[in-house]
Amino acid sequence: MPGKPFTILVSGDVVGHEGRVLAARLVARRKAAGGIDFAVVNAENAAGGRGVTAPIAEELFAAGADVLTMGDHAWDQRESYAYYARQPRLVRPLNFPPGCPGRGAFIADTPVGRVGVVQLLGRVFMNGAVDCPFRAIDAWLEKNPYLPGAANTARGLAAVLVDFHAEATSEKLAMLRHLDGRVTALWGTHTHVQTADERITEKGTAYLTDAGMTGPVDGVIGRDAGSIVARFLTGMPARFDIAKGPVEMQGFTLTLDAETKKPVSIRRFAERDA
Repeated sequence: MPGKPFTILVSGDVVGHEGRVLAARLVARRKAAGGIDFAVVNAENAAGGRGVTAPIAEELFAAGADVLTMGDHAWDQRESYAYYARQPRLVRPLNFPPGCPGRGAFIADTPVGRVGVVQLLGRVFMNGAVDCPFRAIDAWLEKNPYLPGAANTARGLAAVLVDFHAEATSEKLAMLRHLDGRVTALWGTHTHVQTADERITEKGTAYLTDAGMTGPVDGVIGRDAGSIVARFLTGMPARFDIAKGPVEMQGFTLTLDAETKKPVSIRRFAERDA
């Protein structure tokens, strides 16, 4: 008998307390209902908009997140450095320089085989010196080959999921061309604006330029609109508090065929709590 399709939920950047409460509630609800089998949540803005702490990460894991990815705010909470070292499911960018705490990938054992979750950090319009994300993922795939067929999973990975935390759409699309057919799915995070270009390529890679944001939708990318507008008007420094108002979870679900392990559907969602 054919096996059950494997469904993955991906959440866009979780912003602040409001965002993480909604993410935890909806991930738990979907898992309890049997709607998803695996959840990847970007938590790099979960602690007041800047980084993550161990208690916040544990809260999201307890709700059903299987892997948390991060981004350019990975080091904003100094208390989390030791947590990175002991929690392999908290994934920071793979292309951070050697010597940084934590890991850039996690490999999970799942009903469809071994699933690798990797994060990369873009370099275009981004702060900080990081290694080349293109060469970093090449080196990782050489050590962890993507072999999605049912007969191959013991030798490699049944699926490879890549969160590319980057500003420029051109860099994200270039990464798609670079990895097309070499990974199961590639999606963007960081801009907090969900794009409408989800697709599965002819070579079999699912793609979305940006998964969006899980947080308050009436501000400016999750922050209080007044302070952001004032910064644009005056150029003066300002504190960017988390916005108030309705909160939405944005992201997508990805379904893999039980036998081939290849993606068969990718669907965006934007969901508020009922």
